[in-house]
Amino acid sequence: MTAPVDPAHFRAVLGHLPTGVVVVAGLDAAGAPHGLTIGSFVSISLAPPLVGFFPGVGSATWPRLAARGAFCANVLTTAQGDLCWRFAKEADDRFAGVAWRPAPSGCPVVEGAIAWIDCSIESTTRVGDHEFVVGRVGTLESVGGTAGAMTFYRGAVGGVAPAPGT
Repeated sequence: MTAPVDPAHFRAVLGHLPTGVVVVAGLDAAGAPHGLTIGSFVSISLAPPLVGFFPGVGSATWPRLAARGAFCANVLTTAQGDLCWRFAKEADDRFAGVAWRPAPSGCPVVEGAIAWIDCSIESTTRVGDHEFVVGRVGTLESVGGTAGAMTFYRGAVGGVAPAPGT
């Protein structure tokens, strides 16, 4: 039998895999906006259009969003590091002073995001110390422009620039 994997070592090694950064946002039962930073957002299926992400089971924010059955994933730019860290920390009003407009579901589209994906929750499954949330895409949009997408790499935020002409 092999020795258990040290969680800090696991995190350090997997930190060498760059991931995109999104703010998953939604509304609680009273209609107030909430959101959390996610570095595990993935495309799952084209037909039907499905995406997924992994909030921690200890998140106080995710259950507030899940209750409404919808979320909007906002793809952050390299210039939105302040939003990345704001939504990464548990706090009561992370949307204070953050400009946003409602997606068709009513969930927040964060101003300045280079793309957004508005979804209904298809399923959630507990996997280890996270939930695997699958969302059915209803509406999505990319803004384009010259801004690069934010990434996590080795514990820090960075980015990738769009290819010329895209």
